[in-house]
Amino acid sequence: MKRKKDECKKAPAWLTSFSDLMSLLLTFFILIYAMSSLDVAQLEKFISYFQPERKFYIRKTSIVPPINPPPKEVALKIKRRIQKVLPPWAFQIVVTSDFVKLRLFDKVFFENGSYRLTPKAQETLREVADILKKLPENTQIRVEGHVSKVVEIRDPYIRDRWELSLRRATEVVRFLQSLGVDPSRMAAAGFGDTRPLYTWRQPILMERNNRVEIFISLSRPKE
Repeated sequence: MKRKKDECKKAPAWLTSFSDLMSLLLTFFILIYAMSSLDVAQLEKFISYFQPERKFYIRKTSIVPPINPPPKEVALKIKRRIQKVLPPWAFQIVVTSDFVKLRLFDKVFFENGSYRLTPKAQETLREVADILKKLPENTQIRVEGHVSKVVEIRDPYIRDRWELSLRRATEVVRFLQSLGVDPSRMAAAGFGDTRPLYTWRQPILMERNNRVEIFISLSRPKE
């Protein structure tokens, strides 16, 4: 019989142990990687070391709301200005903690029975407009027209007291706008003869129900 060929030589014993060790190490590292979690914040911090320095710009914004002046202070300014133009009986000023109301009466302010402003009225509104333009942007201005039940309408294009009162208020608003007062802060309203100041049947008092009221809201914004 022919002699069988020698089988492949067996690997040395130490190589088997070395292979087992490498397999165990590989398994160990795979296990550690599987149990680990990626810290994104630390990674970004590490990457930032290799990036150019960024420039940060601080945006300048104002968070302080506009401060409204006290109503008494505004009322005193208005009084000082218009008392140089109008007699004391031609206007009234009402002051509360939130608003100032300026009443301007018919005899001096409008041509008899119409909505057209007199020269005295225009001069008065110029003085008032100078004060209104200096008030904060959140100040609201409402002009209200009122007429007496005994008013005689002499304009053929005015149908009734409602329309006359509204036309008077609108005329004041338009004139203030022409003097530079922001129209977005103003409004006009007419109440006809529904809100009289006096209900007595006394001619002088009834006449004073013909008026225009400029309502200046100075309420402070809520925090």
